[in-house]
Amino acid sequence: MKELKQVLIERFGESNVQDFTPQKEDCFPLWMISLEHRSKITILMTNGLSNYTMPVHEKHAGREHVELYFCLPSYWDIENIEKQWVFEWIQKMAKHVTEKQTWFGVGHTIPNGNPAAAFSPTMNQRYLLLNEPMYLREKLESVQLEDKEIHFLAVIPIFEDEMDYKMAKGTYKLLQKMEGKGISELLDDYRMSSLKSKWRIF
Repeated sequence: MKELKQVLIERFGESNVQDFTPQKEDCFPLWMISLEHRSKITILMTNGLSNYTMPVHEKHAGREHVELYFCLPSYWDIENIEKQWVFEWIQKMAKHVTEKQTWFGVGHTIPNGNPAAAFSPTMNQRYLLLNEPMYLREKLESVQLEDKEIHFLAVIPIFEDEMDYKMAKGTYKLLQKMEGKGISELLDDYRMSSLKSKWRIF
């Protein structure tokens, strides 16, 4: 039976799909996928989360198997201590969904603490939003293996006002705002809220 790693290698090339084994024994294994897509990026993805069958709601049947990923920009130095939060959070999320025997789907949000705080000195967003691939829509289409279909869920940092807007107007409306401003899962230390104008009138 074809495995997910084989599919990823076929899509991205064998040299671009690297196994990443965290130092702690209780951590999920990860993949680091290098990709030239408009610019050089790195995909940080769970490796094996899709082996877990999530207890999804009936209306989400067929989406029981997922892998989570962050899309990292070329200017990021992943060795920098200020960037380590992506590794911490992808582990937290993978462990949460399996240990709590719950599920993740499009529109689910997770706060960074209580009260929610910025992820780093340069990443001022305070929540994570899960969504279908946007920037990588064509590259990360779902994978049909013999016994299951695996979907990819992008992990997207969002600001507090964006979280409030989602709660008031719904996920679809927020995603419309974001895509209208060219905002996707590609992490950007310098982006503004999708709800704010790029121009300020003095």
